[in-house]
Amino acid sequence: MLRGIQNATRNWLGRLITGTLLGLIAISFAVWGIGDIFRGFGTSTVAKVGSTEIGVERFRQSYNEQMQRLIRQVGKPIPADQARALGLHRQLLGQMIAEAALEEDIRRLGLNLPNELVAQQIRNDPSFRGLSGQFDPNRFAAILRELGYTEARYVAERRRQMLQQEIIRSLAGELKTPEVAIDAQNRFVNELRALDYIVLGPDQVGEIADPTPEELTKYYDERKNLFRAPEFRKVDVVTLSAEALAKAMTISDEDAKKVYDTDRATYVTPERRAVHQIVFPNEADAREALEKIKQPDMTFEKYAASPERKGSDVNLGMVPKSQILDPAVANAAFALPPDTTSEPVKGRFGTVLIHVGKVEPETVRPFDEVAADLKRELALTRARAEVRTLYDKLEDERGGGGTLAELAKKVGLPVQTIEAVDRSGRGPDGKPVSQLPDGANLYSAIFGAEVGMENDPVQLAKGDGYVWYEVASSTPSRERPLDDVRDRVIERWRNDQVAAKLKELAKTTVEKVKATSIADAAAAIGAKPQFIVALRRDRTQGDFPATALDAVFQTPKDGVGSAQGSSAAQWVVFRVTGVTVPAIDPSSADAKRIRDGLTSMLTEDLVAQYLANLQSSLGATINEGALNQVIGGGTTN
Repeated sequence: MLRGIQNATRNWLGRLITGTLLGLIAISFAVWGIGDIFRGFGTSTVAKVGSTEIGVERFRQSYNEQMQRLIRQVGKPIPADQARALGLHRQLLGQMIAEAALEEDIRRLGLNLPNELVAQQIRNDPSFRGLSGQFDPNRFAAILRELGYTEARYVAERRRQMLQQEIIRSLAGELKTPEVAIDAQNRFVNELRALDYIVLGPDQVGEIADPTPEELTKYYDERKNLFRAPEFRKVDVVTLSAEALAKAMTISDEDAKKVYDTDRATYVTPERRAVHQIVFPNEADAREALEKIKQPDMTFEKYAASPERKGSDVNLGMVPKSQILDPAVANAAFALPPDTTSEPVKGRFGTVLIHVGKVEPETVRPFDEVAADLKRELALTRARAEVRTLYDKLEDERGGGGTLAELAKKVGLPVQTIEAVDRSGRGPDGKPVSQLPDGANLYSAIFGAEVGMENDPVQLAKGDGYVWYEVASSTPSRERPLDDVRDRVIERWRNDQVAAKLKELAKTTVEKVKATSIADAAAAIGAKPQFIVALRRDRTQGDFPATALDAVFQTPKDGVGSAQGSSAAQWVVFRVTGVTVPAIDPSSADAKRIRDGLTSMLTEDLVAQYLANLQSSLGATINEGALNQVIGGGTTN
């Protein structure tokens, strides 16, 4: 429980009261029972909550928007099967079901908001403020275009979220976390322990003699399944990769130079200037200020900082011209010599005085410097187009029948025959099979296929190619005779002996430490005594294994304990010599962080109970067939 609270206080995304209902998204699907399969409705509906239906097109649009956001975040395509495996569709549907339930309750309660209140919220949103610090309609419109929203859709969405937040506020707006809970969490997170310890390893066990033939045979007979030969499959593989095609392409300097000239802006670092501006409500105030700035004992910076300054002071810093939103200000700023102040400029938000300080001139990366990278990218671009062409050719040929090897030969693609590969991608020698393309997890596909049957191609991880495969034969898993795996059996037997002896040695060492000291107990077994002054629950120090942290914090002061280390071949014996719980100031930032995290978790619990009550009163049903059609997972009967 406390471990979960600790993680939540570090990074709690669901700030339900002050932001959108992200926490609700996290818990919604856990609350809604989805065992009820959607039966009595048409294929145009994915789910129904009370009288609210979630349509296929609405869900498809939301799902595609979610996928695009994730792709932008991770910086690479997400294959559809991977998205399904991660359950992204169910997370999204859980969110939509929860929000639909809230909408039902909002309608039942007759809640609404005045248009002016919604407009005020939008006007006060910092995201839509311009350089003047006020709401900027042009910025508002630009952001909505980037998000793909119309103004009407955004206003409706904002109103919906505000109403949902009112529901959450009514549940937990005045919620206070008990001080005893804050104290307990502080103890769990910040408690420090001092300890003396010994790390036990194979050196403390000594030499392990080889097993007798009888011991080895008995050990093998009891563990035959550990030494079985896995199933191996012989498979033909055809890999179509843009990267491989690109390596074989030759790009001329002439072609590369054309791209360089066309995309010259890509290789240009634009001129940047240190721009400082003061915005005045009228030209008269701006000219009065300019006269003061021209005085011998005055500078632009001094005037901007003086209490008698009129107008709003904005220091834009070092910026290129494109980052100054007001065209008039941008043009004036980039026409000034360095270290000069402009005449009054009529800007979008008022009359502006502009001061330009340092100037960094435009720089251009020469063609010779970027030619190699440019040719590589150009080759890859052409190769991607070639991938599409060859893919279509091979798929067309497959429609006419024939083995994969025969069809690949027709379109000029090489075939690789892997004589034997197991489910982990290894050959009979235990080493990874090098012929399999990097990043393409073919193993499960190969072992899910029928021998001699045609299979759908697998897309490469980067989305730049495909792999076709055809299983030629299968060698079933079999029992290996002892003589074939004797060395492996002996090695495993010896490791088990070391682990058993170390476990027993740890027990006896604990008793020695109780009776003597860490130093004496360590000397008796040839180990080194060590100590830690301030060990935390969430991190280790030196060679002290992280797996032993829980044991240390479960042991009282002056107590002695032991725990397995990073493997069965490592144990640690310790004595807790000190326990310190730092006092926490209720007004400190640390206390606020803990209090906010605990309040958030209590809020989630209340919301979960509220949603559970809605579920029982409204009911929720899922059309699994329509859901699978949207995400490309087939249909269900």
